[in-house]
Amino acid sequence: MKTINPATGKTLNEYDEMEFGEIESIIEKANQAQEDWQSKTFDERGQYLRKIAELLKDRKHELAELMAKEMGKPLSQGVGEAEKCAWVCEYYAENAEAFLEDDVRESDASKSYVTFNPLGVVLAIMPWNFPFWQLFRFAAPALMAGNGAILKHSSNTTGSALEIEKIIHDAGVPEELFRTIVRDNSGMKEVIQHPGIAAVTLTGSTRAGKIVASQAGESLKKTVLELGGSDPYVVLDDADIKQTAETCATSRLINSGQSCIAAKRFIVTEKVYDEFTEAFTEIMKGKKVGDPFEEGTDVGPQARADLRDELHEQVQKSVKMGAKLTLGGEKPEGEGAYYPVTILENVSSGMPAYEEELFGPVAAIIKVKNEEEAIRVANDTDFGLGAAVFSEDIEKAEDIAANKLEAGCCFVNEFVKSDPRLPFGGIKQSGYGRELSLYGIREFVNAKTVYVK
Repeated sequence: MKTINPATGKTLNEYDEMEFGEIESIIEKANQAQEDWQSKTFDERGQYLRKIAELLKDRKHELAELMAKEMGKPLSQGVGEAEKCAWVCEYYAENAEAFLEDDVRESDASKSYVTFNPLGVVLAIMPWNFPFWQLFRFAAPALMAGNGAILKHSSNTTGSALEIEKIIHDAGVPEELFRTIVRDNSGMKEVIQHPGIAAVTLTGSTRAGKIVASQAGESLKKTVLELGGSDPYVVLDDADIKQTAETCATSRLINSGQSCIAAKRFIVTEKVYDEFTEAFTEIMKGKKVGDPFEEGTDVGPQARADLRDELHEQVQKSVKMGAKLTLGGEKPEGEGAYYPVTILENVSSGMPAYEEELFGPVAAIIKVKNEEEAIRVANDTDFGLGAAVFSEDIEKAEDIAANKLEAGCCFVNEFVKSDPRLPFGGIKQSGYGRELSLYGIREFVNAKTVYVK
């Protein structure tokens, strides 16, 4: 298994895939370690999480360099990712005990309540696009709840996976309690179905989610799935166009466009279509595509050459079906998996730019007549992860976000983002379950009813 620098195409490292017997031993030892870990107090576990946070902040620059090498993330964004991981560790160290305190309930018993017990060892199957954040937003609540964890990362970020393991161990967490395994996706069914794995969480594609859910389901194991998205951003007649265009461009290009909650489809009412498109295009034109190690780079290479090529095929097919290419869209020559900032107009139903997730710096703009049509088009998707609406009528926009948009996270006059204090997750083909906040830490616990007569 190789890790390859997407900016140069050169091999960074090679790793031996683990045999299943070695993984079995890791799972067994993790379960033994978890039995002791769950007996620790919240305060004791919290001290380890706070130490992990310190190490993440201390090492944030070297971690950013590792992310830049393995998957092309611009350095400043990598530093921000490491800092956010520290935040989620500190957040759960502070709040886990309150989130999991016994919930007293009235009944005909003399005493009845719900208590929250850890499930055991949870398998985390994680993607490459946010190689540290995706893992820590699971690991912080899982560990604070008393669970053990095993990480199976994307093969192209194996170095990041091993560095995560090192940080957690350097913080004093028992080595057997958290382990990274190096294994190809094709060999994961027997890991998922091992009796020592209590539950599974996956962040990845819808296709991967269906496979993992099916394999876990055969063993009746709990899963949490955070999958793809084709987030609609609805721009209404009364939107502040300058602020809206800036926010939309920022969201579309976060992580070089490789984010499940990045803005994908911009649904704009005809009254402000021209004004928005002009402002948005000017901002997108000014974004710098280049070496992730260079200061000022907004968009690095795509994480892998094959992913860049798939994105380009989606753009070409959309153009052949009638979309208008108004910016970018040409695959560059030379080394590196780079792709230009791209805008497609005249996007309509049936096109890849309308129906599929564009995982890269490509924006699809869709003109609609009015608010009613905008909401219909926004919901005309198999996905349901995030959505946003832009309007100066806050009461109306809030009603649309709360009651009319079909997604797990709906924002008003801001781009969709994850926050440790708020639950995160989707509906429809974007998955199920929630991460972060109180809801995230309660996913991998047994909500046990206790009844005393």
